[in-house]
Amino acid sequence: MKQISQVIQQMISISEEELKNFLKNCFIKNFQRHQSLSHPNVIPNDIFFINKGILRVIVHDKEASEHTIHFALENQFIADYSSFIQQLPSLYTLQALEETEVIVIPRSAVDWGYKNLKEGDKLGRLIAEFYFIYQDNRIKNLYARSAKERYDTITEVFPNIHNRVPQHMIASYLGITPVHLSRLKKSDYSKV
Repeated sequence: MKQISQVIQQMISISEEELKNFLKNCFIKNFQRHQSLSHPNVIPNDIFFINKGILRVIVHDKEASEHTIHFALENQFIADYSSFIQQLPSLYTLQALEETEVIVIPRSAVDWGYKNLKEGDKLGRLIAEFYFIYQDNRIKNLYARSAKERYDTITEVFPNIHNRVPQHMIASYLGITPVHLSRLKKSDYSKV
């Protein structure tokens, strides 16, 4: 629980006792490659903190085509936050792309944190703000930047992504076809 402790201590002022009591409500869970952490049509009751590995958030359209809408890396919190907050069935699948170790933060731990941590509300707000800013930037990138610009900046958001994730998933995240991604990569190599 060392990584999550460090991240939380960077976000809020928290005593060792508060941190210990919060984390005793959480637990470590491991997922194999391609295993799902959460599923559509189920109300999410957990938030995940990634110790090791990478996750992707997937949504399926009405034709059952799969779309990658987000990746999450080490030291990040991830969940279908909207569904978690509203206690509604999720639209998303959270899938491990590598062997992944997460800290599961159940709804009961989140509720305990809001009630008992001096800065529990601040912690919740900062996590929500991070996710909101990420989602807002994602929307801006999709609609205000070219595919080339999105490709050029993906490693700023997700370092080492090209070595960890299959290209068709990166293409899906960028909103382009794998063929288009291949062309973008070739144009980069021809400049070297």
